[in-house]
Amino acid sequence: MDSMKSLPNRRSFLKGATALTALGAIGTGAFIHSCSSGKGQKVTTPSFLDKAPDGKLLKVGLIGCGGRGTGAAVNFLNAGPNIQIAALADVFQDKMDNCRKQLKEQNNVDVPDNMCFLGFDAYKYVLDSDVDVVILATPPYFRPMLFDAAVRARKHVFMEKPVAVDPVGAKSIMASAKMAEAAGLKVVTGTQRHHQRDYVTTYEHIKAGAIGEITGANCYWNQGQLWSVNRQSGWTDMEAMLRDWVNWTWLSGDHIVEQHMHNIDVINWFKGDHPVKAVGVGGRMRRPTGDQYDFFSVDFVYKDGMHLHSMCRQIDGCANNVSEYISGTKGSSNCANLIQDLKGNTIWEFKYAEEGDNNNGKTTGVKNVSPYDQEIIDLITAIRKNLPLNEAEQCAISSLTAIMGRIAAYTGKEVTWDEMMNSSLKLGPETIAMGPVNIKAEIPIPGV
Repeated sequence: MDSMKSLPNRRSFLKGATALTALGAIGTGAFIHSCSSGKGQKVTTPSFLDKAPDGKLLKVGLIGCGGRGTGAAVNFLNAGPNIQIAALADVFQDKMDNCRKQLKEQNNVDVPDNMCFLGFDAYKYVLDSDVDVVILATPPYFRPMLFDAAVRARKHVFMEKPVAVDPVGAKSIMASAKMAEAAGLKVVTGTQRHHQRDYVTTYEHIKAGAIGEITGANCYWNQGQLWSVNRQSGWTDMEAMLRDWVNWTWLSGDHIVEQHMHNIDVINWFKGDHPVKAVGVGGRMRRPTGDQYDFFSVDFVYKDGMHLHSMCRQIDGCANNVSEYISGTKGSSNCANLIQDLKGNTIWEFKYAEEGDNNNGKTTGVKNVSPYDQEIIDLITAIRKNLPLNEAEQCAISSLTAIMGRIAAYTGKEVTWDEMMNSSLKLGPETIAMGPVNIKAEIPIPGV
């Protein structure tokens, strides 16, 4: 498809990012304007809805009943009135049982037996039901197929990031995003910083010129080892991989995609563009299962020559850091809550209401609402008010950026965006079924 071979230019990317930020902040399009950042430019200061507005009953179907899927279902229940978790789908009975137990114990929600579906085709029964919205929270490998099916079934979508693990999947998401837009469907993608009140407000100041032109960036997700699941007697290859999905590249995309994509996405968002090439390094030292790296360090280059240094690591006993940083011609920012001038002096700071006053002219006094709740509040608001909201293409761009960085590190080569957009690389086995999987734990060797 021609639409899968091209991406929005910077102007349309910025327009989309701005629309998403506005909707993500309040869902109504109303703003308060105040003079602040840089030489008197007006800063669009967003206000935020703490709950979605009331409306007709919205039925929600959950596809993928693990920890994040269950958490997302709870976020829907927190978001506002007249929302029902109406259907569940998963491959594993124990995952579904745990989800139902948690929903019952914590939220007094019962999902009837006849609306709980098991198996690789269980999602079809959810999509064939009368649910209005679906949560896609399976391992990321399945996201392109499920999003396409959800759009064709005309369901609004919340899907977790990343939205793909390979270039073919990312391009599929881009095509489905256009279909969803044409159908008037609302889509949120789990990049919750776009709905996090400090990030959104800081973005508006940066957009208004608080640090001038962005000239460089760094982003990090360095932490200890993530979870792993050792293979148990009686498990097939497929079951063992699915239960340990976060450690297999074909299922998760590796942690630069599955986790660090959050930070890369923030830089793309604030920059209003995506990199055009990458060179990276990485390796594996301590990971006990799967076929992924433990660490990555990637130099991304944008078309205007700006460099982004991206670093992520999952090794115990090391320095931890989860953050973003941008520098500009007039100052710098951590993207979250702080703007400084070129000498390092704080010129603006975001503080939540419970942390400080809002009367000194430099700090804000905004209530702190979980961004995991806020992104669902914004989705429900968009559905009930019929406001434009579709984050799928934007998230596909950031997912593909991270995929480009992974491939650069795996191969040791310079990898370009054009190569990604023309790539036929598709990960995973030919057949998805419980049984043997012809994928071995072979660790990529750069230069080979």
